[in-house]
Order: sequence, then C-alpha cells, then structure tokens
Amino acid sequence: MEIITKYFSDFTPQQVDQLKALGELYPSWNKKINVISRKDIDQLYIRHVLHSLAIATICQFEDGAQVIDIGTGGGFPGIPLAIFFPNVEFLLVDSIGKKITVVQEIAQAIGLKNVTAIHSRAEQIKNRSFDFAVSRAVAPLLDLWTWAAPLLKKGHASDTLANGLICLKGGDLSAEIAASKLRPHYWDLHTIFPEPLFQDKCILYVKK
Repeated sequence: MEIITKYFSDFTPQQVDQLKALGELYPSWNKKINVISRKDIDQLYIRHVLHSLAIATICQFEDGAQVIDIGTGGGFPGIPLAIFFPNVEFLLVDSIGKKITVVQEIAQAIGLKNVTAIHSRAEQIKNRSFDFAVSRAVAPLLDLWTWAAPLLKKGHASDTLANGLICLKGGDLSAEIAASKLRPHYWDLHTIFPEPLFQDKCILYVKK
C-alpha cells in the first residue's frame, strides 16, 4: 500500500479503506481461483494496483464517463480505476467466467457501486457505447482496436484526452504497432513511476 501513497496522496478515507482491502481479498480469492500469478501476489500493489493506476496519471475521466475494461482478468485495471474515479461508470468484461466471479465478489466486498462485471467478449457487446476502453496486456494493439472501436463514441469525457482506447503494454512494441497501422500516443511508464518494474512498460492511446 505504501507504493500507492508514494505516488498518489489525495485519497478519501473510503478510497484508502477500499485499496487496503484489496491486499486481503485478492490473496484470499487467489487460493480458490487463480486470477493473479502466484509468484507475484505478494507484489499486488506495485504489479497490479499501481500499474493500473498509471492510466489515471495521463487521463482524468470526467464524472459520468463510461469506461469498458476489455479482458479485465481479475479486475485490472478496472477495479483500481473504479476506486480512483468513484463517479465514473465501469463495465469490466472477460471471457473467463470464474475470473468475473472474483471481480464481482471483490467489487461487492469493498462497496464499489460504479462497477458492473460481465462474462462476455467485447465483440459480443451490442447496443452499448463508451467514452473510453482500457486494457492491460490482453491482446495485440490491432485486436484491441478492432474490438474497442465499434464501442467507442467520439467526444471528450476527459479534460486531458479525447475519447479512445488506453492500454497498458510492455516490451518492444515496434512490430505490433506497425502491424496495427495505427499511430498511438506513447508514454514511457518508467518516467511516470521510476521503479525497476516499469522499465520496459508503457501506455498506448488511440483516439476515437
């Protein structure tokens, strides 16, 4: 938890309680349903929570914005972002039902009222539109954009970025970006959080 407060300091008491609760809930659920690699569950806050909150450093979602988390897995980046932005609506989707069960149970346990989690693929969602799509290490950029683009509406539900796709990535992305034929904005995560873990990680953003 100290690694979170090192970079973020303006949490309400409720947000602090919710963030602290993750440190108990995830290890407990992980023993029943493996949603986080067992080798890094002890590094939950830096590897998963802080990593997820990197999105909040480059994009401030406006109150009332609607965000879809594609391939949320155990709830990342969606749950930390939903704690950070309590007045933003988040839809967390994943194709693996047992992971969604964990997300639903954790969201309920910490009193997150702005999270809905469903067992689905993004491409199966119809008659819904969102201001932003977020994702973390789920699929190549081209696939993410193919899934996200039909769900995104044009506009500015943030005072920092136009609506679009924001994804957390790692490693050498030159071939992946070239294959996508997109021109994403790029942030080096290590310049935001100068921790060894983030040396090869980044944020990509594609405007709708």
